[in-house]
Amino acid sequence: MKTSKFTDSQIMSILKQAESGTPVATLCREHGMSNATFYKWRAKYGGMDTSLMARLKELEAENTRLKKMYAEERLKAEIIQEAMGKKVVKSSCQRKMAQQAVAQHAISIRLACKAFGISETCYRYQAKLSDDNALIAEQLIELTEENSDWGFGLCFSYLRHVESCCWNHKRVYRIYCELALNLRIKPRRRLKRHAPEPLKEPIRENQVWSLDFMHDQLSDGRKFRLLNVIDDYRREGLAIEAGFSLPTIRVIRTLNQLLEWREKPLVIRCDNGPEFISHEFVRWATEHGIRIEYVQPGKPQQNAYIERYNRTIRYSWLSKHLFDTLDEVQDYATNWLWHYNHERPHQANKGKPPLMAA
Repeated sequence: MKTSKFTDSQIMSILKQAESGTPVATLCREHGMSNATFYKWRAKYGGMDTSLMARLKELEAENTRLKKMYAEERLKAEIIQEAMGKKVVKSSCQRKMAQQAVAQHAISIRLACKAFGISETCYRYQAKLSDDNALIAEQLIELTEENSDWGFGLCFSYLRHVESCCWNHKRVYRIYCELALNLRIKPRRRLKRHAPEPLKEPIRENQVWSLDFMHDQLSDGRKFRLLNVIDDYRREGLAIEAGFSLPTIRVIRTLNQLLEWREKPLVIRCDNGPEFISHEFVRWATEHGIRIEYVQPGKPQQNAYIERYNRTIRYSWLSKHLFDTLDEVQDYATNWLWHYNHERPHQANKGKPPLMAA
């Protein structure tokens, strides 16, 4: 409840000044209030003294407290009434409610089972947990602690394809939910959009490479950039170059280093940044027989593979850690790139890491 900046004595003093003949407009201007506030005070406290005003406020506070207590008790009674007739789907929950009824209300087991719709065999059943359940729970907790942005899909794909565990997905998901490891799903706003142009999907390796930049800052506030390069075929990360400034010369140097151990691509897909539309970059691509495919301005979905890759970098490590130097950023990026290509499951590769996909 919003409190007034005027005390009870101040309000009474203002009302008495008005009764003695001081114009209302003068009082409002002097005390910094509106005419509506003054007339509200006069209608509510007119003819009272300070003690009566304090008593009135005490009664109002007491009335508010009693209303709140009544509302809470009524809500509690409604919840209890709903719980008595609520349909419980799981047998384990029905068994638990029946056991509570027997313990609290001293009713017979037969009557409790009849009330909750279960058999006496189900009432006396004791779960025989497998030793694998503890192992599954341990591995799920370890995975989610190391990779807090992983959901059930990535965790299960890692266990199935990387660790070669043959547990059923329903069993793993049940333990995953019991441990309350579910990620919060953010609601998405549904916007009306025109039919997008289909993204060209490569059919073999080194057909299309995608390039893009990311921005962040060090602990001292200095901003740095990341140049990301991926192969669109298996979403393989090829390079992450960190620097305070990444001009065209640095971009060309990074690509030349990739071409030393990898076959050149047919197409490079990128946006219309100054580094990519410069004469040096266009001349380098022409000399190597590489076609540059620029996305349309304002349409980053045409380069969706690298944009999704940027999101993975952002949520996996870039937004989680605070780096002091650029060397720390480069070292962490290099180590994470190996983890991404060899161990991190990717849904586009049917749950397998990029270098494990066929």
